[in-house]
Amino acid sequence: MENYKDFLKYDEAVARFKEWQASGLDKERPFGVNELREAFLSFFESKGHLRLKSFSLVPHNDNSLLLINSGMAPLKPYFTGQEIPPRTRVTTCQKCIRTGDIENIGKTDRHGTFFEMLGNFSFGDYFKTEAIHWSWEFLTGIVKLDPERLYPSIYQDDDEAFAIWHEQVGIPAERIFRFGKEDNFWEHGSGPCGPCSEIYYDRGEKYGCGKPGCTVGCECDRYIEVWNNVFTQFDNDGHGNYTELEHKNIDTGMGLERLGVVIQDVDSLFTVDTNRALLQRVCELAHKEYKADHEADISLRIVTDHIKSCTFMISDGIMPSNEGRGYVLRRLLRRAARHGRKLGIEGKFLANLSSTVIELSKGGYPELDEKKAMIFKVLTEEEDKFNKTIDQGLEILADMEKEMAQTGETTLSGQNAFKLYDTYGFPLDLTKEILEEKSLSVDEDGFAAAMKEQKEKARKARKTTNYMGADVTVYQSIDPAITTVFTGYDKLEGQTKISVLTTEDEIVEALTDGQKGTVIVDETTLYATMGGQQGDTGVILGANGEFKVEDTIKLQGGKVGHVGVMVSGMLQTGETVTTKANEAQRMATAKNHSATHLLHKALRTVLGTHVEQAGSLVTEDRLRFDFTHFSAMTAEELKQVEDIVNAEIQAALPVVTQVMNLEDAKKTGAMALFGEKYGDQVRVVKMGDFSTELCGGTHVANTNSITCFKILSEAGIAAGVRRIEALTSQGLMNFYQEEERELHQAAKTAKTTPAGLTAKIEAMMEEIKALHAENEKLKNKLAKDSLGDVMNQVKEVKGVKLLASKADGADMNGLRNLGDQLKEKLGEGVIVLASVVDGKVNLMATATDAAMKQGAHAGNLIKGIVSLVGGGGGGRPNMAQAGGKNPAGVDAALAEAEKVLEGQLK
Repeated sequence: MENYKDFLKYDEAVARFKEWQASGLDKERPFGVNELREAFLSFFESKGHLRLKSFSLVPHNDNSLLLINSGMAPLKPYFTGQEIPPRTRVTTCQKCIRTGDIENIGKTDRHGTFFEMLGNFSFGDYFKTEAIHWSWEFLTGIVKLDPERLYPSIYQDDDEAFAIWHEQVGIPAERIFRFGKEDNFWEHGSGPCGPCSEIYYDRGEKYGCGKPGCTVGCECDRYIEVWNNVFTQFDNDGHGNYTELEHKNIDTGMGLERLGVVIQDVDSLFTVDTNRALLQRVCELAHKEYKADHEADISLRIVTDHIKSCTFMISDGIMPSNEGRGYVLRRLLRRAARHGRKLGIEGKFLANLSSTVIELSKGGYPELDEKKAMIFKVLTEEEDKFNKTIDQGLEILADMEKEMAQTGETTLSGQNAFKLYDTYGFPLDLTKEILEEKSLSVDEDGFAAAMKEQKEKARKARKTTNYMGADVTVYQSIDPAITTVFTGYDKLEGQTKISVLTTEDEIVEALTDGQKGTVIVDETTLYATMGGQQGDTGVILGANGEFKVEDTIKLQGGKVGHVGVMVSGMLQTGETVTTKANEAQRMATAKNHSATHLLHKALRTVLGTHVEQAGSLVTEDRLRFDFTHFSAMTAEELKQVEDIVNAEIQAALPVVTQVMNLEDAKKTGAMALFGEKYGDQVRVVKMGDFSTELCGGTHVANTNSITCFKILSEAGIAAGVRRIEALTSQGLMNFYQEEERELHQAAKTAKTTPAGLTAKIEAMMEEIKALHAENEKLKNKLAKDSLGDVMNQVKEVKGVKLLASKADGADMNGLRNLGDQLKEKLGEGVIVLASVVDGKVNLMATATDAAMKQGAHAGNLIKGIVSLVGGGGGGRPNMAQAGGKNPAGVDAALAEAEKVLEGQLK
């Protein structure tokens, strides 16, 4: 800590201000917004802070935010310890957008969607003393605010901050305000938190409410907060228990435009110098004067605010869409377009106004000037789309309003609101705003239901989808003249230009952090899925962004789509980028692809020349090869094929690729795939004198790179088509390692070594066999014992003996064994046995030859009684069985057996 005595104290600051004021130099004081930004950043650079440029409005790896809305938001990883900051002291001017109350923007001049937040941050470095002194020094010494108009506030229990303000800075105690938790303590659930110290500026009575008690904290515009120091010193466990943090942080924020309001002594954010210049340009286009008409003022403020937000959002790669931050942009853009029309601005005007935004702000944000061509294009195209539908949409809405008036309705139905959205491009918010101006409302729940129904219909109707599940029309609408050249046969990395960008459902000018989409370039080193070979993964790197390629796909018209997600920054159409294929994946895939060529030739050698390739799949992990053959391969044939392939791998055959016309290729004896369409120029892949094929895939330079080859399975998949699954190189090593792991685990379970596992299993099988036989003997004995002496239960039905009895505990197998034993005792006749095991019923019936000759039928007998035990079953005339779920019906079923048998006998 620097010696606080060196800091500017209150009394000295007051004296200096009066002296400066008396000199007349105060008339030169008003800082422009751009000057204030530079003054702040330079001041904190002089205090050892690293100046960082503003982060993108698109949050990076932060799903809690749609758009960056504060200076500290993009620095959260540094505060949480997830990332190490580039320096422990940092200063920024962060562009921010807040859209929580878009519908209220313009109604007053107090709020806007876009603002800039000045900040100085300490990550475990300095703390309260420096933060307070430096904020005081900047406000009184650099921008020369009147010290007698500045009032600090502190958290009610923060005596440390009070002591710094009172004893070190020298501010009288009565000028320091203590406020409670809701005003001066920052926390968001559990985690780091702490008290705040804000600095208020008294703008004078002309901005006040005139009430006797008007002071710091009043809701009027007299006392305005210009600076907020957050002292992150506690950790909240989520239950109201606070512990002191070992490493304390400083997070300060000061709205640049708000500071401009104070220093320039203007009435609102809209009249600071830069915003006033933009507002004036809107007035010129509309032929209006600001502050002459209340309704016109609302529209003037809306257009001024929204065009600034739109310009900055598009510069960071945000594109208009119907969801997420793209929807926020579309909503702002169309709201501005509508209010421009209300003001009487003729024709397209958004790009015109955007050029004013860029001119006013490019000093602090040079990316605006760099991206202006894209910004103008996006604004113009979106304005065109809206203009084509808004007039008709407004007419339809007017008709709907008339119908509502006739029926006395004040709420537009959800179906009608959805019709405006779906057919005429009216965002729900726009419909709401138009109706609210006439004290009408919208059935938002009904709109949501109609939206859900439409999405469900679209999902069911969609038959053809791309890799990302989106309707393929997003690709079909691309200019057919656009093509992609694959340059990756002999390299993995190359420079090219982006020709097209798409999200999952529309063509866009840019993709930003976190967005899923497709990148199409003029030339690519990434191989697209075709010919059975899986597409490459990799990255596309631009000057300001990185796109992770999760799949590379072949599109109509010779285009290649790189499908994936933006992992950081942004990419835009026309930008020069670098494509980089995943080297490990490419090499592993090439080994498997080259192995399929060797396999194809080996199969033709062993099985005959009738073998033709019928399909394949080549990935980095494995290979699959389908071929024509009419019987299962023998173990000997599989071994022969495997041996041939491995021999050619060991032979280290050079793999040479030549491009020639199709006729010349055929003369070389190159094998072509059955049914495949080839162009005039083809690639011929030759592996020594062993294999020559037409192939557009990627391959190894020498067969010895494949290392080894192993067939895992061979099976039929269709009439006359067989399939081989195989592994090579690292994939095979991984397979063997897994097999080895499983072998050791099995040996461990069997309490032996891998070498002794076979003998151990054989011994265990013999033991199991003996135990099973012993178990069956015991079960039969138990069943027999449970049955007891049942021969006295034998009845005679029309001259045929019937034994119907229970043998509880016996399973179906036990009942059959009992039936065989009882037949020996009974001689000729019919036996019906029942048992209950675990609450379920088993029924079994058997009939001898003599009984069957007299009409007995075991299957029909079971059918006749099984319903009484709640089951079903049947069988042959001599033996049948069934199961049931009702044990209570067993006695009735056995009694019914006599009646059923009597009905069968002649």
